Amino acid sequence: MSKRPWGYQPLPNRPDPDWSLHPDTHAVRTGLARSGFGETSEALYLTSGFTYASAEQAVESFTDETDHFVYGRFANPTIAMFEQRLAAIEGAEFCVATGSGMSAMFASIACLVKAGDRVVASASMFSSCYVILMEILPKWGVTTELVAGNNPEDWAKALSQPTAAVFIETPSNPMLDIVDIAMVSELAHRVGATVIVDNVMASPILQKPLQHGADVVMYSATKHIDGQGRVLAGAILGSFSYIHEYLNPFIRHTGPSLSPFNAWVLVKSLETIGMRVERMSSSAQRIAEFLEARPEIKEVRYPGLPSHHDYAIAQKQMTGGGSTIGIEFNNDQSGVFAFMNALRVIDISNNLGDSKSLITHPASTTHRRLLPEIQAEMGITQSVLRLSVGLEHPSDLLHDIERALK
Repeated sequence: MSKRPWGYQPLPNRPDPDWSLHPDTHAVRTGLARSGFGETSEALYLTSGFTYASAEQAVESFTDETDHFVYGRFANPTIAMFEQRLAAIEGAEFCVATGSGMSAMFASIACLVKAGDRVVASASMFSSCYVILMEILPKWGVTTELVAGNNPEDWAKALSQPTAAVFIETPSNPMLDIVDIAMVSELAHRVGATVIVDNVMASPILQKPLQHGADVVMYSATKHIDGQGRVLAGAILGSFSYIHEYLNPFIRHTGPSLSPFNAWVLVKSLETIGMRVERMSSSAQRIAEFLEARPEIKEVRYPGLPSHHDYAIAQKQMTGGGSTIGIEFNNDQSGVFAFMNALRVIDISNNLGDSKSLITHPASTTHRRLLPEIQAEMGITQSVLRLSVGLEHPSDLLHDIERALK
C-alpha cells in the first residue's frame, strides 16, 4: 500500500500552448501551479515558512542558486500565482503584490528615491498619494513638482532637469482627469526618470500604460481586481531590472506583504475581471450620458463623453470610459446630501470598483485631508460626488438616480 495519503502522486506536465494567449485566457489559467492532488481550483498555501531537504539547499535558496521559497514575507506559492496571472494580463515582465494599494504606491516610488532627488507628478490624484508626495517624501529630502493638464510645454519645463521618478494617475480620482501617458513618458525618459502610472481607475482591462511608454504600473487591487469588496491588496508591475534591482530589496526589508488568503481571493477574482469591468463601463457610459442631459447637473466628468476636456487622449489610450463618474451638481452640499440620502439601490460608501454601485462625497470623505485650496485645484467642490457603477442592471440604477434627483 502506498504511504502517500489519498492516492497522492506527482502529475505529468503538459506542454504549454505554442501560441499567444488572449488576456481573458491568462485571467483564468496563467500561473496555475497544481499540487500532486490535481486540484482544479488554485491551492491556498497558508504558511509563513518553508522547509529544506538539506542545510546545503537552505544556503542555495538564500543565495538564489536554486528556485525554492524561503519565507512568506518574500514569496508564497499562492501569491506567486496571483502575481504571474496579473503580469500576463497586464503584459508586464514581473509583478509584486503588496498588502494594500497605498503600500504599492509608496513602495513603487520610495524604492527609487533618496535625499536630494526630485519627483514630478500629475496634479490631480487621490488624497493619500498627495500626502505621500507632498508631505512624507519631503521629510526624506525628496521634492515633488506637480503639473496640471496635458500642455507639453508645462511637462517639458518640469522635466528639464534630472528627475528620479514621474508619478501620474490617469484617470484621476475622483474627477477623472486624463494624462497623456505617451507624451509624458517620452519627456521623462529624456532625463532618465522612471514613469509610474496609477492605473486603478481604468484597470488592466481598459488601459495598458506599458504599451504607451510607462515603465511601472501600480494598482489598488482592492478595487476592480477584487471587485467585490472583500480584501485589501496592491500590485506593482514592471521590468525585470526595476523589480529586482529596486523594488524587491525595498519590499523584502520593509515587509508590506500580501496575505496568501487575500491572494487566493484575487486569483479567483481575476477570472471574471474582464466581464465585470466591461459591464460596469458599459453601464457607466449610459448613466453619464443620462446625467449630462439633466438640468440638476452642472458637469459630468467621464472619459467616455465627448464633452470631457481630454476625450481625444482617453480615446487614444483607453478602450472604455471606466466604471467611475465625477458629478458636479447645480446645488450646495445640503442639496447633494439630500440626493445621496434619497438613493435606494446605490450605497453610500468611499470604496470604488465594486460589484455594488457606490457613491461618495469626496470633499468630506476621501479627500477631506487636503486643504480647501488643494481640493479646488483638483476640481473638488462641495457640490461634487463620485459614483462608482457596479453590476446591477443599468435600468435599476437609472431609475434610482432619476428618482433621487426628483
